[in-house]
Amino acid sequence: MKISVKWLGDYVALPPSVDELARKLTAAGLEIEGLERPGDGLRGVVVAQIKESVQHPNADKLSVTQIDAGGGALVQVVCGAKNYKVGDKVPLATVGTKLPNGMEIKQAALRGVDSSGMLCSSKELGLTEESSGLLILSPDLKPGTPIAEALGLDDVVLEVNVTPNRPDALSHLGVAREVSVVTGAALKVPQPKLTESGAPASQSVKVRVEDSVRCPRYGARVVENITIKPSPQWMQDRLKACGVRAINNVVDITNYVNLEFGQPLHAFDLDKLAGQEIVVRGAKKGEKLTTLDGKERTLDQDELVICDRDRPQALAGVMGGGDSEVTEKTTRLLLEAANFLGSGVRRAAKRHALHTEASHRFERGADLDAVVPAIERAAQLLVELAGGTVAPGLIDIYPAEKPPRQVTLRFARVEKVLGVAVPEAEVRRILEALGFQKLSESAGQATYSVPRARVDVEREEDLLEEVARVFGYDNIPAKLPRGLASLAPEPAHSEAERRLRQAMSGAGLDEVVNYSFVAPKSLEVLGLKEQPVALLNPLSVEQSVMRTSLIPGLLENLSRSVRHQVESVCLYETGRAYFRDSEGGQGTRPAAREVNRVAGLVWGLRGGGRSWTQKDARADFYDAKGAVEAVLGALRVDGVTWSLGGPAAYHPRASAEVKLADGTVLGHVGELHPRVVKSLGLPEGVFVFELDTEPLYSAARLVPEYHSLPRFPAVLRDLAVVVPVELANDSVRKVILEVGRPLVEDALVFDVYTGKPIPEGKKNLAYALRYRSAERTLTDVEVTEAHQRIISEVNQRLGASLRA
Repeated sequence: MKISVKWLGDYVALPPSVDELARKLTAAGLEIEGLERPGDGLRGVVVAQIKESVQHPNADKLSVTQIDAGGGALVQVVCGAKNYKVGDKVPLATVGTKLPNGMEIKQAALRGVDSSGMLCSSKELGLTEESSGLLILSPDLKPGTPIAEALGLDDVVLEVNVTPNRPDALSHLGVAREVSVVTGAALKVPQPKLTESGAPASQSVKVRVEDSVRCPRYGARVVENITIKPSPQWMQDRLKACGVRAINNVVDITNYVNLEFGQPLHAFDLDKLAGQEIVVRGAKKGEKLTTLDGKERTLDQDELVICDRDRPQALAGVMGGGDSEVTEKTTRLLLEAANFLGSGVRRAAKRHALHTEASHRFERGADLDAVVPAIERAAQLLVELAGGTVAPGLIDIYPAEKPPRQVTLRFARVEKVLGVAVPEAEVRRILEALGFQKLSESAGQATYSVPRARVDVEREEDLLEEVARVFGYDNIPAKLPRGLASLAPEPAHSEAERRLRQAMSGAGLDEVVNYSFVAPKSLEVLGLKEQPVALLNPLSVEQSVMRTSLIPGLLENLSRSVRHQVESVCLYETGRAYFRDSEGGQGTRPAAREVNRVAGLVWGLRGGGRSWTQKDARADFYDAKGAVEAVLGALRVDGVTWSLGGPAAYHPRASAEVKLADGTVLGHVGELHPRVVKSLGLPEGVFVFELDTEPLYSAARLVPEYHSLPRFPAVLRDLAVVVPVELANDSVRKVILEVGRPLVEDALVFDVYTGKPIPEGKKNLAYALRYRSAERTLTDVEVTEAHQRIISEVNQRLGASLRA
């Protein structure tokens, strides 16, 4: 919203500097995004009168002029224009001036004649793109007057960022009210006084509102004997400062009052309205309307139109129609000021791609009470600037007058909510200056009537906000809320997740973040039988369901990397998988069941690529398993078991199920099945893992436990047993630790062997056993007895035999 400071000064006394004004308005909530000074580029250019002009002695196309620039002595200037006469007043750029086009004026000799300055055209002053000679100024101007002042460019334009909830500030009077409140200066609102004459307006036009919901108020005035001509220069200057192009006095007046009051208006040529009638109704589907921009538009039945007896003449709240446009032949006007429902105007403006000054205001909520003052002000200006006569009687159709909102303020709440004591007298002054009228008062509180323009004020807190912004947010001390003793501790799962990320990074995996939406086929190819949650309005088929696994996203990352000739891919992701919930969406229950997971993928050359230390060594199952073990180690999760096999998407002989000590399944790790690899067009040797993080984090031991260094030495013994091939290491180790307790401190498998001389169907497991007592040094006899007991139990329970 552009606000002219000169125009603003008509309604309120302004601070001495524009910068102070901008600071005060910004502090009150109307952010000033920029300051524009149109006259800054014209410094050094003044009004000058041509006193004498003679032919240049050495150039046929030049003249030598004597100029009165208001300094007493005449100034000699060589000029090439021919569209002036002696006595005319023109712009003079004095020596040292730098014009908007970059030209710097210097003392010069042109064809042997001294020239002290340059007489300027409108193009050279940056006012127009073309010119046909010098800019001839008004004869009433005084020589020496700065040209910016003479042309009304000695103004400052504020670029105000008006938020959508403050339509009351979309006008000069609205901003003037804010200035009045923050400075304490009196607000001067125009009070138009009309002299009516002729036949009553009701005899010249009939107005009927058929949709009072979308048009709660419609005002009209009949103005006759209009003379269409250009607006006076002061009005053109003000409109131009606000970015509005001047057209003629009638159209300019409607635009001027809109910028003044924030109430859009429209002028119809009364003689072009069929039946001298106005009907406000909903459009009929397929009706046509040619708007003022010359485009024919097909209307929809949910749009509101202003019609005459026969056809639509305007799209309500958006733009008028060309059939009833004001032209130079217009003598009788129907002046309209109405209020339209914002949602309907917004819908129509979006549909027809028409964003106008009117729609901008109606969309945000125009003031019902501004209809009459605005139309009276416009009628007054039509009398003054267009010679019109106003027909007696204001047509004001207001069938369902709504009482203004009422809000009660408890004065004790001011300090409690804002955190600073504001004197009650200052609170009252602020609210009354903003237009809130006190209706009643009781002990410690007052009830106020809310101006209709303040669509953002609905409750007590809104009044408190008004007090805070005017009193000054800078005046509110910064301090912690009372009663805040300490910060809440960080959830345990946050630390667990942090350690998980560190472990993954340490294992050489990079984190990725993928969409939670995937293609159904990416889940089907993995053999995931759980029916996914489908989206009602997906972006595409490739993102039409919620993922039930994080692996599809990682496989897509791999596919993209391979296409870019990457040699090694090591990725992981933490996120949610989503599953159907038959009772989802009931009450506060989420629509889907969400499970937190971590998934990883390893493929390609080990160590990130080719290296002289590893000749094209490729990642295998143990790289993926190692990443999982790194996480388990970082979280200090003990007792995890690994058993062969996994879901259908995994290779049956190169995958493992990961379980906690209590039997809870964490997830799986292994090579992707060749069938899946082929279906997705991926290279061989893709290893993945996926774990549920909730049971993982629950089993984590995040607080370190202190164990003192052993006081007594350990005794090391090896044990090699031959067992069936299908017997897992964990089964043997479990028996060793159980039987050897409390002397066996640990049992670590260090060799697995099959082949001759081991019988077929058998394998050799070699363990390093560490014996230690916390109370004494063990004797050889004690260790031997414990060792023999272990051998006996392993043989008896597991059918194993001691390797010779």
